[in-house]
Amino acid sequence: MDINEAITGRRAVRDYTEQAIDERTIRSLIDAAIHAPSAVNQQPWTFTVVRDQSVLDRISHDAKAHMLATMPAGPHSDHFQALLDDPGFHIFYRAPVLILIAAVAEGSWIVEDCALAAENLMLAAYAAGLGSCWIGFAQTFLNSAEGKDVLGLPAAWVPVAPIIVGHPKAAPPSILHKEPEIRWIG
Repeated sequence: MDINEAITGRRAVRDYTEQAIDERTIRSLIDAAIHAPSAVNQQPWTFTVVRDQSVLDRISHDAKAHMLATMPAGPHSDHFQALLDDPGFHIFYRAPVLILIAAVAEGSWIVEDCALAAENLMLAAYAAGLGSCWIGFAQTFLNSAEGKDVLGLPAAWVPVAPIIVGHPKAAPPSILHKEPEIRWIG
């Protein structure tokens, strides 16, 4: 697949089949992730792969409660509150795999480094015919002591990018992108 096709074709997928993702495929996605650039070539990332649905169910439940308790007011608060209050809403959309990209220690550019690795992983997933989605609802919970405990993460690790991966039930519709505001100097 051409890189431009992957960039323009990748979408956030929120509806998955139950089909499992094999270890070889997951390893190839992580291999794509580790080829991302990182500040001073520190490569601060680590990957936690969760395929146990009961663990994903527990994180979904606990993350929803955490978000409801800590969510600041904002332009989407009412929408998010209604979604998180819905007992049928699963933050991982019942995807078969969660790949959590976390930094192994605090640092100046760990979020950027892990985000670059996440984008590589999501582009590789799309190229492999898989769907993916960065689950923001999981981030603050997984970065709490309770969230780290659920996954057995060391206290010093900083969860950055919870990415779900699976086989999409259908291709998400294309979206309209805004024209970029470009400022030229010189």
